[in-house]
Amino acid sequence: MVIEIKEVKPAKPVSRRISLHSHIRGLGLDDKGRALKIADGLVGQEEAREAAGIVVQMIKEGKMAGKGILFVGPPGTGKTALAVAIARELGEDTPFVVMSGAEIYSTEVKKTEVIMRGVRKAIGIRVREVRKVYEGVVTQIKFAYVRHPFNPYVRVPREARLTLATKDDSLTITVSDEIATQLIRLGVRRGDHIWIDAETGVVNKVGRVKGIEKAKYYDIEPTRYSEMPTGSVKREKEIVRVFTLHDLDVYFASQRLALTELFGIELEKEISSDIRKSVDELVKKWINEGKGEVVPGVLFIDDAHLLDLEAFAFLTRILESEFAPILILATNRGMTKIRGTDIESPHGIPLDLLDRLLIIPTRPYTREEIRDIIKIRADEEEVLLTDEALERLTDYGVERSLRYAVQLLRPAAIVASRKGKVKVDKEDVEEAAKLFADLKQSVEMLKKYEELFLK
Repeated sequence: MVIEIKEVKPAKPVSRRISLHSHIRGLGLDDKGRALKIADGLVGQEEAREAAGIVVQMIKEGKMAGKGILFVGPPGTGKTALAVAIARELGEDTPFVVMSGAEIYSTEVKKTEVIMRGVRKAIGIRVREVRKVYEGVVTQIKFAYVRHPFNPYVRVPREARLTLATKDDSLTITVSDEIATQLIRLGVRRGDHIWIDAETGVVNKVGRVKGIEKAKYYDIEPTRYSEMPTGSVKREKEIVRVFTLHDLDVYFASQRLALTELFGIELEKEISSDIRKSVDELVKKWINEGKGEVVPGVLFIDDAHLLDLEAFAFLTRILESEFAPILILATNRGMTKIRGTDIESPHGIPLDLLDRLLIIPTRPYTREEIRDIIKIRADEEEVLLTDEALERLTDYGVERSLRYAVQLLRPAAIVASRKGKVKVDKEDVEEAAKLFADLKQSVEMLKKYEELFLK
């Protein structure tokens, strides 16, 4: 007998999306609020990080009402990184919304509506509910099927009978076709730890528990294992969910949309103030009843000098509102005109708003700091560098810009891989630099060939 053995081709690697600030974990401060030289993905900027740490403490103590933050510094000095670090310090479920000053100018919706959506997305509501649930590990499960009412060749679940067990209890229940369908869709089987909301019938799969009789286990499974639950199967469970005000706005607006479509009325693209007022009243009710609490998030607006007077006035009013996020602005401009006016102001921001902002300056990085930042980014992007390549990238970071040096990492890695090399060396970096120009080189080329470009 001949046994045929087929070669299994290796699976295509899944690419990992790496953002520019994915390496940042926090502000990198010690217990006394002093900045460590290199920590949590941040390098240098000790004074700015310590100032940001004070801001985080003020936010946690509820002392930031009516105030905002402004990061001011040359391009590539870590202003966005500091804003991300503040959000990381505030907690995992803290909403973090990033906008550019140019984003508010839309042909479809008003400027104030774009800003308001960003504001509402940056305010979270943590809702706690005590619900009656059935929770345990599935030890038996069986489905009953019937023919589909419109297609006799298709079977659909009519009900399911399952046994849930804990360390202290065991209960067999029968569930309806809607819940049975959820169980099938989630792939629930013996050994799965689940809970079912007794009121809504929503099924939640927690994980798997080892040691269940007749349950099948694999050496590698795309799921996490949990401990065997204790207590009764039928119990009361506190459920915590986090929404944003914008999520609730959209939900209320969608309900109104259903009614307006029923009567043939076209809904406006903007969410009306009446809907947002209803959402605010509901949130206040949850807070008064102890069911919910506000999670103030961060609204970060980069290139704040691109905003105009109307936008600045709207942000000033937002800072004074009852539900206000932590407003962080950033700009690399000095004395400049406020957009749309002939009024010169520091950073292109009106003085009445500047008075409400805690201004945190950032300074240019030293050569050593630039080298450390490039090392961190190379590790994050899994690019192996020789010492000579690291020094050459550092030269580019000092002579041209840090952003340019960081952007050369991936092209240089591709150049090296095409040569069959594992590590990127100095020649690979220089070859990538010849292919991709920096800002200064681009300007020089424009001046040299100015007559050839279209005007």
